[in-house]
Amino acid sequence: MAGERMKLQVEAREQGGSAESRRLRARGFVPGVLYGGGKDAEPFAIGERELRRVLTGEHGTHAILDVVVGDDGQKARHAVLKEYQLHPTRGQLLHIDLQEVRLDQAIQAQVAVELVGEPEGVTMGGVLTQITREVNVEALPLEVPDRLELDVSALVIGDSLRVTDLTVPEGVKLLDEEDVVLASVSAPRVEEPEEVPEEEEGVEGEEVPGEEQPEGAAEAPAEPQADAAGEHQTTEG
Repeated sequence: MAGERMKLQVEAREQGGSAESRRLRARGFVPGVLYGGGKDAEPFAIGERELRRVLTGEHGTHAILDVVVGDDGQKARHAVLKEYQLHPTRGQLLHIDLQEVRLDQAIQAQVAVELVGEPEGVTMGGVLTQITREVNVEALPLEVPDRLELDVSALVIGDSLRVTDLTVPEGVKLLDEEDVVLASVSAPRVEEPEEVPEEEEGVEGEEVPGEEQPEGAAEAPAEPQADAAGEHQTTEG
């Protein structure tokens, strides 16, 4: 369960554009925004190392964050990770959004589905495919599970498991349709050999390019051209 609470000390920052964000990232900080609590969105900045330490803890992105803005002794505000942005190639954290929550009010979250067990169908040559990797749940912030396990060991070729087959802890409600497929075992794909087209036979009476001509049917040599200048010449004795 996501019962871990992590303190997150952040620095208040002025609302700025992309130029300010670039300067923060150059100094090793990640720009972010804290939403909710009946207050205006509050921009902040936090060191990337500190943020990664918090988000890679035991409960990962489902940890409850006790956010403290500045060093003026403000009361911690409970929040959860709402969204984050990564650089597409370098993996650098570019931006983070936090959502303030109340610990006594349910929230909605996405939870990973983890497949466990060795399907019977795989031992018979089948292929296991995970169709859906996350499901949507509703629960109190401290009761949102880190992940939901799905036992696939009984699956044979042609079988599948759906949302309705998931077992969730008490107090957790699944929000997805029950018939959404999570995992299935299919027969191995057999590649059929390519058919080699048969050589087309020539049609009778039709000239086949490159075919040898019958003996004696060689093309007759062209007649020599008359010497236009000699046609009216006479031989002198």
